[in-house]
Amino acid sequence: MVDRWLVCDYGQVLSTAPPDTEWDALRRLAEGRTDDEFHQLYWEHRPPYDRGDITAADFWASVLPGGQPSPGQLAELVSVDCAMWLHPHRPSVVAATAAAARGFRLALFSNAPREVGAAIDGLEWLGPFRPRFFSWKLRSVKPEATAYQAVLTSLGADPADVVFVDDRPANVEAARRVGIDGRLYEGPETFSDL
Repeated sequence: MVDRWLVCDYGQVLSTAPPDTEWDALRRLAEGRTDDEFHQLYWEHRPPYDRGDITAADFWASVLPGGQPSPGQLAELVSVDCAMWLHPHRPSVVAATAAAARGFRLALFSNAPREVGAAIDGLEWLGPFRPRFFSWKLRSVKPEATAYQAVLTSLGADPADVVFVDDRPANVEAARRVGIDGRLYEGPETFSDL
């Protein structure tokens, strides 16, 4: 029997969305930014950080009104940024893990910069998800085709033997364009229906 892979996105699939209180704590560290400004700059500058093109210091210099953070401020920003992405969505973890009993091998594929990726990689509750692919290591982010090709190459898998679940339609469509069975995450039942 040919091995089939279930490759799962991490953020807002296996993990919950960051709580508002933690977003607020992070924004407060970016003194002088309104909520809208902070979120706009955070997401605008995130892809090159996720891809590993820029450092944490470069990323936060693009977000903070004063530019380059002090070493202490940078350490705090990185710590809070990492911590807010580490909350498991237990029903989805259970449902995805149950797919292994139905013949799937599990892997994780996340857009994450070095620091956040390292924090995620250390989570014990992600034990069944091996290997784990992070954009900063791939030097490519979803929905770039090169990111999916790198995952396929590393898995040694044909696209037809891979199911990929993500909460972002653009990422699912990009997976489909390279021949992967892309599924839009709509809750834990997405895994139960495989």
